[in-house]
Amino acid sequence: MRQAAAHSHSGERRERVPPDLEAMRHLAHRLLEPDSAPGALPPPHAELGTLVLKLRTYLELLVPKVEQAALRIPENEIPRYCALACVGEARGKLRVNPHPGVSAGVAHARRLARVLHALCDHFESLIHHPAHCEA
Repeated sequence: MRQAAAHSHSGERRERVPPDLEAMRHLAHRLLEPDSAPGALPPPHAELGTLVLKLRTYLELLVPKVEQAALRIPENEIPRYCALACVGEARGKLRVNPHPGVSAGVAHARRLARVLHALCDHFESLIHHPAHCEA
């Protein structure tokens, strides 16, 4: 019984801790940089699995936070609609299993990085929205 209460308490604390958007953006940029810099190479294959796991973990943490923040915004507001669309996009990407091969793995990781970056943007704009500040 005592253990369940401790677990519940740590779960509540985790809900209140804001996500580390800087670390999330850093990881996303690391995977997206090769797209914007000619001659830059993607991450080594041995590191790719770890990076994808981190991306998935960040997405699983951020998706519900963005969704909760979006639901505090009035239904007729565009930021709410856009954030919820991005949440749906992220959930869809989390359900996809990449095809075998390095190229497919890198492409999958970059798709996850792009949606993570977009969710970070949405989260920041939502928490500064007047309707969110009033709640």
